[in-house]
Parts: sequence; C-alpha cells; structure tokens
Amino acid sequence: MPAAARWFRVIAFVEAASWTLLLVAMFLKYVLDVETPHEGGVPIAGPIHGAAFVVYLLSALWAAWRLKWRPGTVLLALAASVPPLFTVVFERWAARTGRLAGPAAAPRARAGAGARG
Repeated sequence: MPAAARWFRVIAFVEAASWTLLLVAMFLKYVLDVETPHEGGVPIAGPIHGAAFVVYLLSALWAAWRLKWRPGTVLLALAASVPPLFTVVFERWAARTGRLAGPAAAPRARAGAGARG
C-alpha cells in the first residue's frame, strides 16, 4: 500500500475519533449542562477536531494526487469530512474499491468492484 494511502487511512480514523471526542464534549456541555471550568471539554476537543479536520482535508488532497483519484472520488473524500464519522465510511469504501491501492493496481481492483468515481 502506498505511503499516501497509509497516511490517509490513519488520518481518516484520527478525524473520526476527534469528531467523537467533540460530540461527547458537546453532549456534556449542552445536554447534561455540566458546570465545570472547562465547559465539558469543548475548548479542548474543539481545536483538536479542527486541526484533525484540516489535516484530513490536506491528506485527502495529497492522496488524491498521489493515487490518481478521479474528481468524483476527491469530492466524496472532501464531503466525507462534514458528517460525523463519515471519514471512516469513505476510507472503508475507498479501500474496498481499490482506490487506496495505488494507480497501478487500481484499474484491476475497480474492474471487479463495479463502482465509478
């Protein structure tokens, strides 16, 4: 597996984990109304997720360039950063359809997958 694909996979999971951390912190702050000096952890989880989000977007663009993704795949990768945990869904789909295998292996993998993008 190419380095760009390995890095992208790791960052997709980091971004999803940071989303989860932020969602838990927001639940503590806004739903349970936790009265603490650190507001349920939102001031900590927010910047962590923000950094992970930006790194994911840059990693998706780097992977797209190195792995020769089609424009539709790039748009899906970028759109996956918006809903919580969709970066993992996209990563699983990209791995299953051969989009993380690299440009030389991708046509062979995609032929059996029947997916376009």
